[in-house]
Amino acid sequence: MRQSSLVVVANRLPLDDNAAPDGACEWRRSPGGLASALHAILEQTPATWVGWGGGVGVAPVLPDIGTLRLRPVSLSEDELRGYYEGFANSTLWPLYHDAVETPVFDRGWWETYRSVNRRFAEAAAEVAEPGAAVWVQDYHLQLVPQLLRELRPDLLIGFFMHVPFPPPELFMQLPRRVELVRGMLGADLVGFQREQAAHNLAQLAVKLLGAEGADDKILVGGRVVRTGAFPVSIDVAEMESLSARPYVRNQARQLRHDLGAHKKVLLSVDRLDYTKGIEHRLTAYSELLRDGRVKVRDMVMVQVAVPSRERVESYRGLRDRIEREVGRINGEYGRVGEPAIHYLNQPFDRADLAALYQTADVMVVTPLRDGMNLVAKEFVAARADDTGALVLSEFAGAAAELQDAFLVNPHDVDGLKETLLQALDAEPADLARRMSAMRAHITSHDIHAWARAYLTSLDQTGRLARHLPRQRKTLARS
Repeated sequence: MRQSSLVVVANRLPLDDNAAPDGACEWRRSPGGLASALHAILEQTPATWVGWGGGVGVAPVLPDIGTLRLRPVSLSEDELRGYYEGFANSTLWPLYHDAVETPVFDRGWWETYRSVNRRFAEAAAEVAEPGAAVWVQDYHLQLVPQLLRELRPDLLIGFFMHVPFPPPELFMQLPRRVELVRGMLGADLVGFQREQAAHNLAQLAVKLLGAEGADDKILVGGRVVRTGAFPVSIDVAEMESLSARPYVRNQARQLRHDLGAHKKVLLSVDRLDYTKGIEHRLTAYSELLRDGRVKVRDMVMVQVAVPSRERVESYRGLRDRIEREVGRINGEYGRVGEPAIHYLNQPFDRADLAALYQTADVMVVTPLRDGMNLVAKEFVAARADDTGALVLSEFAGAAAELQDAFLVNPHDVDGLKETLLQALDAEPADLARRMSAMRAHITSHDIHAWARAYLTSLDQTGRLARHLPRQRKTLARS
């Protein structure tokens, strides 16, 4: 394989799970996912992406997607269980999300995680040209920066943590905490969504490695590792353009008709994950119905829960609980032809998502903990007419930027109920002011600004940022 001056290393290749009829690869665009975030950057920037293709066994040779070359990494069935389902998603994921679900510590998983991380590092070393920049993504691959540095000390190595990074009190529970911190600090620049995460890493580096730490740089092993907050964003212009398409607008009008033109529509779009607060949200809505504060004749909820990690037991249990609760609420409060909740446990393409975003009166984004939550930003970008309300968890990274949302503590069900009612009853002028302010923010802090900020900080010569597309002009307001 040819070598590249920019290499992205992530757990998954950005491929749709369903191949095109002619066998060509298509970009994977899940709601709020990493592939969606990087799509706008890499669609015009020559690069190589190293990642797992989603299958088990020998990885196939894959064609390019435009200017992006793909370097698949193979996983066996045992590695999938130990590295991905095990250490990454049953140990690190719950711990990094405030231990919402109890983390599982399995010694065998660690060995598999380390072995797979080495395979990713070796693949990146193979495809990176001399002096290239390698951008490693997220908690699945925390050991890769140091492993890659040992293999290719000539490389410029960046690491970005998309999920929250926990305080030392939680992180110290990890049996392999020293190796994980050392792995991240193999990078030249470690980026996070929030400044607090950089502070947490500095504290851990001092405590576990005897480093000299500050919130913006850490001196360890004779090297300076820079750290910082780089809140990830979306391609605002792309979502605005998509939302303006006649098909999408017609679909939104049809959805409004089907849901009930006179009804208020609550919408949530999540991956099916216990961190997303879906159960708390259903409880709040159910109690509002029970107490007669909202009525099915006037209100409907649409909950999209995109399937996720279906082989992990805790996720299967979550799906069963949600489906039972939706059935109970519809059974108690629904009427013939008028369910209280429309529950959709299926993937959605981006055009249909854009139509849903335009249909909602209130978008409810209430994760218990989230690194950022790009769905919140997508909703704002889709509302070119400055209508609609966003109810947003204080514990989503997006809350630091979208201060004009209706912010809420999702653990407080009573507070969530009151905030939903506040958003439903808000005056149009107040909603327009809030939405206009949020749209202005995400327009100036879009995905291009994020990539430029991170890559300029990683390579201070400006070489990398020169190859990035400029911010696209957004559409005029409708």
